[in-house]
Amino acid sequence: MKSIVLNRPGEFSAIEAPLPVPAPGEVLVRVRNVGICGTDIHAFAGRQPFFTYPRILGHELGVEVVESRAPGSDLKPGDRCSVEPYLNCGRCIACRRGKPNCCRELRVLGVHTDGGMRSHVCVPHAKLHRSASLTFEQLALVETLSIGAHAVERSGLDRDDTVLVVGAGPIGLGVIQFVQEAGARLVVMDTSEARLAFCRDRLGVSATLNPLSTPSPTALPELLGGDPPTVVFDATGNAASMRASFNHPSHGGRLVFVGLFQGELGFDDPDFHRRELTVFASRNSLPGTFEHILRLIERGRIDTRPWITHRLPLEDVPARFSEITRDPGLLKAMIEVP
Repeated sequence: MKSIVLNRPGEFSAIEAPLPVPAPGEVLVRVRNVGICGTDIHAFAGRQPFFTYPRILGHELGVEVVESRAPGSDLKPGDRCSVEPYLNCGRCIACRRGKPNCCRELRVLGVHTDGGMRSHVCVPHAKLHRSASLTFEQLALVETLSIGAHAVERSGLDRDDTVLVVGAGPIGLGVIQFVQEAGARLVVMDTSEARLAFCRDRLGVSATLNPLSTPSPTALPELLGGDPPTVVFDATGNAASMRASFNHPSHGGRLVFVGLFQGELGFDDPDFHRRELTVFASRNSLPGTFEHILRLIERGRIDTRPWITHRLPLEDVPARFSEITRDPGLLKAMIEVP
């Protein structure tokens, strides 16, 4: 089978490898679509922490079942599935308490172990989420959407909340979709006018704010009827933005960090206590979140069509990855596996 291997930062190669054989409890799947995400781009640039080379990237996967060696599973050849790429141990305290996304020994396909930039891969049967009607491209987008969905779940958001989403990259866009699904009032902040225009034109966001062109501290409350937001999601992974996000929530508000960076964050403790802020980290997502997203897309409640801006065949990844991922118009690139 054809596999694309990232040998070292900046260098892909195409190799032929034997077809993998599923172990007991695993399913052999044929990869049909692979979404390119920030993790892959950081690995290519040599900026992905806890990463070793060589590695087969790819964890946003739409796949077709080929063979199952899981007696307890009802998956059958030809079934279309989204892959939950978080391989947890099932034994640690986080797993035992229903938080497999926080597993102490978590391995992520395409990061800690080889992923889906190849024609076939074996995955545990419990990590496959089936849909009878969605396309492989839609299935490959579920993991990206699940990051935003889990962050919204973490926040305890309801319709009475007012929301600021900071950062309109792919993760921020996922958050936006589920804030809209919850029916809360929303403002999106970004320094890119192109991304703000995308939010307005393609996602129907009515209130956007560029802090570079509208730096007034009253601009955000004015968009929300005079009060600061009760919930803030920072999806930037930028240290300066994340520090500034402590200033945005209302008294009694919540702050959710969806993005992360490698370093320490500081904040003013008296102000933190005075407002009695609640700060959440949001990591990956949960199995039930995948199922929830599949049903929403199937019912037309989440529209994935605006997401994909670039497509390329698997064989073109070594030659075109750098070009595509440097395109300022990139939102989501989708690899097509023949």
